[in-house]
Amino acid sequence: MPAPMHYTPDAALTALKQEGGEPFREFFAHGSLALEIYEPEGVDLQVPHSRDEVYVVISGSGTFAGGGARTRFYAGDFLFAPADAEHRLEGVTGDFATRVIFRGPAGGEAHEC
Repeated sequence: MPAPMHYTPDAALTALKQEGGEPFREFFAHGSLALEIYEPEGVDLQVPHSRDEVYVVISGSGTFAGGGARTRFYAGDFLFAPADAEHRLEGVTGDFATRVIFRGPAGGEAHEC
């Protein structure tokens, strides 16, 4: 059994900046669960992912576009993009950073609600 883990957004962002290059870095993986830190510089260039994706916004704000809708988001908000769904973070502020959590199999989890 793996040991419990703890990380802070500040430590993750510091490590991301020290590496340079990519606007994201994976910090944790266990089975079908993966945690990244993501800090795009102005433009969100990502493409749809094959797994369900959750954003927990650390700082900043912007607009979450997906499923034909646009929604303003702020620090502390939770955003969800199902597997393979077109989505985009638009108009993010200069201080924007988010945790990104990937979970489940390619194609996403079955809808159970």
